Amino acid sequence: MADYDYDVLYLGCGHGTFDGAIPLAQSGKKVGVIESRLIGGTCPNRGCNAKITLDAPVKLTRAKERLEGIVNGDWSLDWGQMVAQKQAVIDPLPNMISGLLTGVGVQIITGRGELTDAHTIEVDGKPITADKLVIATGLRPNKLAIPGTELAHDSEDFMNLTTLPKRLAIVGSGYISMEFATMANAAGAAVTVLMHGDRALRQFHQPFVETVIDDLTKRGVTFVKNAEVSEFAQSGDAYTVTYGDGQSLTVDWILDATGRIPNVENIGLETVGVAFNEHGIEVNNHLQTSVANIYASGDVIDKQQPKLTPTAIFESVYLMQLFSGQTDQPIDYPAIPSTVFTSPRIAKVGESVETAEKKGDKVVTNQIKDDWYRQVDRQTLGASKLVFDADHKLIGATECSEEADNAIDTLLPAIEFGLDASQIGRIVHLFPTIAASAWEKL
Repeated sequence: MADYDYDVLYLGCGHGTFDGAIPLAQSGKKVGVIESRLIGGTCPNRGCNAKITLDAPVKLTRAKERLEGIVNGDWSLDWGQMVAQKQAVIDPLPNMISGLLTGVGVQIITGRGELTDAHTIEVDGKPITADKLVIATGLRPNKLAIPGTELAHDSEDFMNLTTLPKRLAIVGSGYISMEFATMANAAGAAVTVLMHGDRALRQFHQPFVETVIDDLTKRGVTFVKNAEVSEFAQSGDAYTVTYGDGQSLTVDWILDATGRIPNVENIGLETVGVAFNEHGIEVNNHLQTSVANIYASGDVIDKQQPKLTPTAIFESVYLMQLFSGQTDQPIDYPAIPSTVFTSPRIAKVGESVETAEKKGDKVVTNQIKDDWYRQVDRQTLGASKLVFDADHKLIGATECSEEADNAIDTLLPAIEFGLDASQIGRIVHLFPTIAASAWEKL
């Protein structure tokens, strides 16, 4: 083997890298990671961890609202303090992750990397070589290609706002749009969501999505379907969003939440012949690109699986096992759940209700208001739908409720391992808990 600087060199240091790079170094491999921004990537620094910290007070006020008359007093959200708490949670994370990496011998290389050949990444003019390269550059926010696009902000900007704008326009109706609309509305902003089409959260069960939209509408959020936003403009301290047939909306701040796109440009993919498309880097079932010794991990991959942190972690650990000789088998993805952190939440895993109805699989609906455990804190909004095969094994589940994320998490083993009735009966949860409540529906 040629004399390389590293056995494995990663470009990017998010969950698609560090979860596997740490045990890979512990296995005896010489590992390097290249990162131009904060160690940890999107999730710890400007994604999941930040978002859930901002969401926690919203969820608390929703519970107080349901328990009005039992829990009394005038509760309000202090946006500035919410953001301060968010920073207190996430600020230590890059150093913590860096410590985990360097503690096992991983070398962190700070700078912007670009592939120059199949074994070399150049960082600020310095070539660094490795036997195997892993591209884990993730996604970035999309920017609308319209006049005035520079006046709009992205999700990171929103979570760093120390003062919440009074009037907020959110363009898009995916995860980020719906979650941030929930937060901003709860904290007192007048929110307008400008939808590209006539459906929000297209990847989720639409009756559940409508439940969330109806609730947000009652709380004062305005939804504009088929908005066809065409221009942003500024007048003094205010901004105008032009949409539809010459219609306009005046606001104090604009959030462009029109999706996220893979970071595949200007990193040398064309130079070395790595195939990619608008959805990301193309890989085989070993996460190998069109160049034999170059692999990809995380959200930058073009794949059917959800582009989520747990997926990236699974891929990163798989590559560790592949590179350390623990496996030579193709990656075998487990059932991967997804959720949108609105209030109520929507979560899902496995076969969808829509697919089940087409195939003739059994769908069982459970109303949240009929579940005694949900009555403890007066939950009434939402339902769960469970999908069973011909042997009555659970193969899919989706829920809309304040505890949808936890309920779907509880059901994962039944789907992933194909548990039958006797095996399900062997699993005894703590009682009373949301896990016991969800499991008893099987």
